[in-house]
This record gives sequence, structure tokens and C-alpha cells, in this order.
Amino acid sequence: MNFLRGLSEWKQARIEKVRADMESLGRCPDCRGRGFTSSLTSVYTPTYDAVFDCPGCNGTGQYAEWNGNGDQYQ
Repeated sequence: MNFLRGLSEWKQARIEKVRADMESLGRCPDCRGRGFTSSLTSVYTPTYDAVFDCPGCNGTGQYAEWNGNGDQYQ
């Protein structure tokens, strides 16, 4: 059980670090400021099937827009 707890704490710390880094840059943590997300169709041959506006920041790539939608990581 301690292993799973440690893994969970590590993951949460990593998520918080990404959020803090993106906040300092003014970028959306979900899309890293790109404004879009894409779906990978194949693991063996990496091809991107579709590109979507980021749902966290509504395609703006801005941290202020993402934070206005509520923290998805909380």
C-alpha cells in the first residue's frame, strides 16, 4: 500500500509542477499553450487522426482562460 501511496503522491506533485510552470508562462496546462489537442490513431505507426480545440482553454492556449474554466487537476 505504501508503494501505491508513494506513486500517487509523485503523480500529484508532477501535475502541480506542470500547472505551476504553465501558470508562470501564461499557458494552458492541458495543451501546453498550443490551443489544440490531437488524437493518436496507432501506437505502432504514430499518425495523428484528428485535431481538436483544447477543451480546457477553449482553443486559446491561455492560462487565464483555463483557470476561468476551473482547475481540471483539482
